[in-house]
Amino acid sequence: MNYRNFIVGAMVFALAATASGCSDSNSDNSGNADKSTSDTITTADITTTAESTEETTEEKIPPTPTAASDANTVTFDDGDFSFATVISDDAQAAVGTLSVVEVMGEKMLRFADDNSVPLEGRVQKISINAAQLVGLENLPKVRRIEFDMYAMATADKFVNEDGENVIAPGWIGGGGGTVTAQDDKWYDFGEFSGGEYDFEFSGAVHGQFKFLLADTGQCWSEDMTDANFLIMRWGLGNESDMYIDNIVFYDEDGNSIPIVNIPIAKEDGDDTAEETADTDNSTADSTDAAEKTEDNSSDTGSDVKSDNTDDELPLQ
Repeated sequence: MNYRNFIVGAMVFALAATASGCSDSNSDNSGNADKSTSDTITTADITTTAESTEETTEEKIPPTPTAASDANTVTFDDGDFSFATVISDDAQAAVGTLSVVEVMGEKMLRFADDNSVPLEGRVQKISINAAQLVGLENLPKVRRIEFDMYAMATADKFVNEDGENVIAPGWIGGGGGTVTAQDDKWYDFGEFSGGEYDFEFSGAVHGQFKFLLADTGQCWSEDMTDANFLIMRWGLGNESDMYIDNIVFYDEDGNSIPIVNIPIAKEDGDDTAEETADTDNSTADSTDAAEKTEDNSSDTGSDVKSDNTDDELPLQ
């Protein structure tokens, strides 16, 4: 037997076995490394997803009032609301008082509902004297009226989707109408809607009233000293007050009509301009009366306190 060849062959076999073992070890280590790397990536992905979820879950921000954008806007900044009156002409009409208050820096007209009428079916109504605001000569030009409505909850009767009672107005909407020059025919304006389901005070719900049949005479004429329009809010989901701001009148070309705000003198025997001549909300004399009322009772809610900080409503 050639022992030299046998020994050499054995050495070659041993070296090959050793090399194979090292390769398997490296392969195992590589697999562990891959596994470790894979685990690290997965953890990072979870962390990133969690951070992304936290970033997208933003805290809800309470709405704020809308500022006037047109020079010919009734803003109530002067505290005057002599052209407005509450209408409580039926069993479902809400009863309340009007005043000008400041909410987050914006003055607006408030209908303070006394909640004496059942909530279901209740309708809040405010009549606005257009003749006083734009003047008789401009009445025939009016083709569109725009305004902002707000609501502030005064109770927690609104129930949200989670079955929780919330101090929020809920759905906000309504419509309006007016008497036109065509045989004193009543004309219904289109409806508007919005809502606030999380906060006490809503954002602006924009209303737009149009004289779509003006060509047939269903609009105002310059001899209508009592021309007014009705703003109504219905479908109340909670006890809440109504607010009106930023009233603008437009002509057929989309141009805003200047505001003159001059009370229209009643003719002898004319009983139709009564709503806008109510002594609670008319001229400077009514302002004096309101100030006297304020001195006698701070709870009447019918006075104008345009610069009194007590009128700026607290919000939660």
